Amino acid sequence: MNPDKLFDYLDGRLSPAERAALEEQLISDRQLQRELGIARQIHAGTQGDSREVLLPTEVDVSARGRKMALRVGAAFIVLMGVNVGIGLWLIARHETKNPNRTLLETQMRQQITKALEHAATPLAPAQFGVDEITIPTTPGRLDAVANQVVTIAGQLGGSATKGLPDKNRLSVLVDISSNHETGFRTAIASIAGGTQTSPGPPPGESAESSPEKKSFVVQIVEAPATPH
Repeated sequence: MNPDKLFDYLDGRLSPAERAALEEQLISDRQLQRELGIARQIHAGTQGDSREVLLPTEVDVSARGRKMALRVGAAFIVLMGVNVGIGLWLIARHETKNPNRTLLETQMRQQITKALEHAATPLAPAQFGVDEITIPTTPGRLDAVANQVVTIAGQLGGSATKGLPDKNRLSVLVDISSNHETGFRTAIASIAGGTQTSPGPPPGESAESSPEKKSFVVQIVEAPATPH
């Protein structure tokens, strides 16, 4: 638009019809609004009775867009953090209230202990339960007696695994054929009595191994020394 017309508008020299037409154009023409803003700055020092329509100062669109983008980004980050926090809280709450949690932890500890004690040696599962046999011995002979139990199990075609010493006690897990159970018990009893006999099948027992297995936990315990 001709700048003179803008200055005439600012000075109030336009006819009512021209002024109305310009004001109507200013409402929708952003380029004309910018030109009017420049003209207004030049005309800022002019004094007089002016009937101009004062339009609001134009806002920097790019700056406003950046502010809006920052606000939307910040809101998104906060919302995502809240969602993640709620999810973690729900998971922790669910695990805390899990009635099997204590049982699972106990079973895990037992499995780790068993693996350490048996040195990762696979043992045949006992089909008739596990019997416990206690052998008392004098102090300092835990390992020697445990070795005798391992030897007896081997002579009967079975297997034996020594555990870890626990103060005055040492355990040996033994798996043997079920038809050698009596011979094993007899040989173990001879150790407890201070003598050792060569294990063998007693009368009525077959020398061949049965596919059925019998498991024992032999507890070797040091008896307290008798004071003189």
